Formats: sequence, structure tokens, C-alpha cells
Amino acid sequence: MADYISYLPHLNACLNGTSAVLLFTGYTFIRSRNVIAHRACQIAALVISLLFLASYLTYHYNHGATRFQGTGLVRPIYFTILTTHTILAMVIVPLVILTFYRAFRGDFLRHRRIARITLPLWLYVSVTGVIIYLMLYQIYPHG
Repeated sequence: MADYISYLPHLNACLNGTSAVLLFTGYTFIRSRNVIAHRACQIAALVISLLFLASYLTYHYNHGATRFQGTGLVRPIYFTILTTHTILAMVIVPLVILTFYRAFRGDFLRHRRIARITLPLWLYVSVTGVIIYLMLYQIYPHG
């Protein structure tokens, strides 16, 4: 296995964290009616998330699954976070596509409606991605 593969989980966590920061920053910009900065942050969050997806798929294609090493009460906590993260990661893809599509079409009324659902779910997926990384590779590292 190539040496760079072992660094991908760390990169993935950074990409997830960056995406969360960009999403939240973009939200604060639109709340203050700074549409240009909002658009830039949301597009950057999308690009970062696509880079994450490519990196994530590359890692798991080459490395496979990593077993969680924690024991006791932390196990069901980890698997609850992992399960909700995984389900919402699949759900968020069409929501992100629809949200961006409506924005680019200039359908801002419908964009706003779907973005109110998309944003918290996308933030959840990004933040829990970092939490999963910390639990899997930092707090309870595999041998």
C-alpha cells in the first residue's frame, strides 16, 4: 500500500472540518445579506466535500474497513454516531445537488426552503465525520 494512503484519514478529517467551517460561515454571510460571500463559501464547501469524497473512496478502496477499538459504553455511542452519519451522508447528496441547482437557477424562494433542511444535515455529516475520525484514529487508535 502506498505511503500516502495512511495520511488520507487525517486529510479527510481536515476536509470535513473545513467544510463545516465554510458552511457555517456561508450561513452567517447570508444572514447578514452578503450574497457574494455566501455563494463563495457554499461553493468552496461543495468543492471541499467533493475532494473529501474522492479521498475517502481512495482510502477505503486501498485500505478497506478500520475496526473501532473502543470498548464499553463508548462502543454504542460510536456506532450510533457512525450509523446516523452514514445514513445522512447518503441523504445529503441529492439535497446538496437540489439546493445548488435551485440557487444556480435563481429560484431563491425554493432554494431557501430546501437549504433550511440541507444546511443542518450537511453540517451534521461534516462534524460527525471529524468526531468519527477522532474516535477511530486518535482516541481509540487501531493497532
